[in-house]
Amino acid sequence: MRTAFLVLLLANLAFYAWSHYLAPPAAGTDPRPLTQQIQPGALHILTPAQVAAMATAQSKPAPGAPPAPKPATATPAAPPSAAACLEWGPLDPTDAVRAAQALAPLDLGSRLSQRSASEASTWWVFIPPQASLQAAQKKAAELKGLGIDDYYIVPDAGPDQWAISLGIFRSQAAAQARLDALRAKKVHSAQAAPRPTKGEKLWYEVRQVDAPLRAKLQQLAQGFAGSELQECSLPAPSR
Repeated sequence: MRTAFLVLLLANLAFYAWSHYLAPPAAGTDPRPLTQQIQPGALHILTPAQVAAMATAQSKPAPGAPPAPKPATATPAAPPSAAACLEWGPLDPTDAVRAAQALAPLDLGSRLSQRSASEASTWWVFIPPQASLQAAQKKAAELKGLGIDDYYIVPDAGPDQWAISLGIFRSQAAAQARLDALRAKKVHSAQAAPRPTKGEKLWYEVRQVDAPLRAKLQQLAQGFAGSELQECSLPAPSR
């Protein structure tokens, strides 16, 4: 009995020694997991809030790094300005011939057209006749000093000689608006009055007018008493 006990004890000891020190490790297992840990005391579990904070910090650019370039956006092209259409008149038949000769060097081609009609009653904004040409020129210089350039000294002999024309209008309302604008600039001697109808008149229409051409037409119009240059009142004729 004692001998059997000793044999059993020795067998248990031998199995223990073999299983812990002599038997080979099982496949896929690490026989010494604890000995290969790196600073196991420094490991800790992060909360969801800490994980989100770390993700935000990683998405920010490093200090001193240049900002990411913004995608280039195409600059919309400015719409082209509409070409102006100007109407010059009314002109007497004799003046119309001179006006055509003055317009010829501009080589307007198909941009120039004309129409004729009986002149309706119009309104004239003007400064009454001055005593002489020199007096009219002095008054014109005063207008220029007030920023008013669209005027015309009437040279023709008659009751309106040396008057200063400031515009001819087709309605009393338009003439009054011009008069109010002049008085706002301290031109107190200007006045408005109706002009009688003088039979058949002619108007020139010029299309596709840019700034340089407008300046040339304004200069031409100053040489024709009683005429004015304004935006076209009728649609341009079709071609």
